[in-house]
Amino acid sequence: MSVQTLPENIRAATTSPEAFKPRSDLVRTLLERGHVYQATDLEGLDTAALAGPISAYIGFDATAPSLHVGSLVQIMTLRRLQQTGHRPIVLMGGGTTKVGDPSDKTSQRPMLTDDEIAANLAGIRRAFAPFLRFGDGTTDAIMVNNAEWLEKLGYIEFLRDYGVHFTINKMLSLEFVRSRIENELPLTFLEFNYMLMQAADFLELNRRHGCTLQFGGSEQWGNIVNGIDLIRRLEAKPAFGVTAPLVTTASGVKMGKTVAGAIWLNAEMRSPYDYWQFWRNTEDADVGRFLRLFTDLPLAEIARLEALGGAEINEAKKVLANEATTLLHGREAADTAAAAARSAFEEGRLSSDLPTVEVTSDALAGMSNTALMIAAGFASSNGDARRQIAGGAFRIDGQKVVDAGALVTVTATEAELRKGNARKRLVVI
Repeated sequence: MSVQTLPENIRAATTSPEAFKPRSDLVRTLLERGHVYQATDLEGLDTAALAGPISAYIGFDATAPSLHVGSLVQIMTLRRLQQTGHRPIVLMGGGTTKVGDPSDKTSQRPMLTDDEIAANLAGIRRAFAPFLRFGDGTTDAIMVNNAEWLEKLGYIEFLRDYGVHFTINKMLSLEFVRSRIENELPLTFLEFNYMLMQAADFLELNRRHGCTLQFGGSEQWGNIVNGIDLIRRLEAKPAFGVTAPLVTTASGVKMGKTVAGAIWLNAEMRSPYDYWQFWRNTEDADVGRFLRLFTDLPLAEIARLEALGGAEINEAKKVLANEATTLLHGREAADTAAAAARSAFEEGRLSSDLPTVEVTSDALAGMSNTALMIAAGFASSNGDARRQIAGGAFRIDGQKVVDAGALVTVTATEAELRKGNARKRLVVI
């Protein structure tokens, strides 16, 4: 096994379900739902999945206090695994976060303290409960932290046990390493060790939990193959790797990246209403793909919805918003968000279920339009607010705001704040 282009038949099978006819529910579901970009051995994985429950993992480093929509395709991959009778392993990167994955970065990640990592771990653990069933059963998900074994390794022990199985030649061939070198961007020795640590994770999970499959994003291909190679060398066992495609919108924007910031999977950081609106604003061309990836709707129903044309496609977007929000926040929250949106946008009146910004009258008296936009979560900085106001994106009670520096003029006890055509806030004085 090496970090090379896959054979033509396997590469085709990863991109077209018609090119490969799986026998297992797992591989068929992954292909039909759009979760596969590359795979090391689809036929071997298909056979293994037929033989009985397999264990598979995805690692999540603790670089933020919550996961966001960019991680949702990975979480849904683990959900598909469990739905088809297999066991998901959620690997928390308490150890690897201290190094930082350089695979999709052009510069080193900021170094976090132990306390910051612990706080982030506590936050992101919450994201998995709505999607996975945890427990002690054969197919129940488990959650482990790689700090358990990585932090116990001595430096010389690590080099002797793992470093001997990796050549510098092979490590230099990885795309992110070549990119850094060719662009004369620094790659620290600390970051260079990350691929060894991830391979050690796969090996350790194989030994502890019989894990034979690693999922990851497309940028993780080299790291995954390294782990498979290490298991083959030290355990003489087969292992498999599957990467998911990088999810971008039809207009080329990376999934979860918006002007307003990340779409967090934490209700305190992104309200259920705003989460619902994010999905409601999906581009027409993405509706079918997102329904397959991010909902449990039957494929036949998804085919019907994505075939809708004209204004009817908006009904499909509402279904997407309802289903995606239900998975994360529950049906009641989804229904409340849908009702609030209907009240605010379709019936033209304010809803008490809209996200609320509370401002004292004294504070409002000296508040600029720019400051109010930031307080409402519509802008991340003064400069961002000024740019959006200049583009005509901000309205107060239906009136377009044209002067970013002017003081807010609100005389009632409530006012509607609107950003563009899709996001609303209720400001309460």
